[in-house]
Amino acid sequence: MAAEPEVLDELHRLRARVPQLTGALAASVDGLVLAHDTPGVEPEGVAALTAAALGVAMRMADATGQGDFRELLVRGVQGYVATYAAGSSAVLTLLAQDRVNVGRLHLEGRRSGSRIGELVEAATARGEPVHPARAPTRTVPLPTRPRPTRAASRTPTAPTPNTPRTSET
Repeated sequence: MAAEPEVLDELHRLRARVPQLTGALAASVDGLVLAHDTPGVEPEGVAALTAAALGVAMRMADATGQGDFRELLVRGVQGYVATYAAGSSAVLTLLAQDRVNVGRLHLEGRRSGSRIGELVEAATARGEPVHPARAPTRTVPLPTRPRPTRAASRTPTAPTPNTPRTSET
């Protein structure tokens, strides 16, 4: 995507304006990385999880009559993950320290999301693909829980009569 360097520049400027950001990632709504500045974090995994969270957030906003998706904020013990709409085909996900000013995070995240949306939509209007030309270098599997094993055959048990038991001594 020809807009990738411009999107990356926007991510760098955003991180300079909000020093408490620990990472910034632009991705397509289906979870492919467009550009990232995420030291120490696997961008493909974050983009995939962003797409999954986006799906749930969009359904929740729709089901509750709140309109189109705009943003999602998750607060963990050590900080925030904030996702903002970036036009109709991209999202901006920000990672921030717990001490970030959340109002400033929203202000700057919304501005950058809007700018990234404009860059992606301009590239699309020029006929460029929304996704980067190169494939992700590594696929990150989502964590799964082990499934309990089931017995091969279950024999129905006959109901026992409801009779009191007595103990003989």
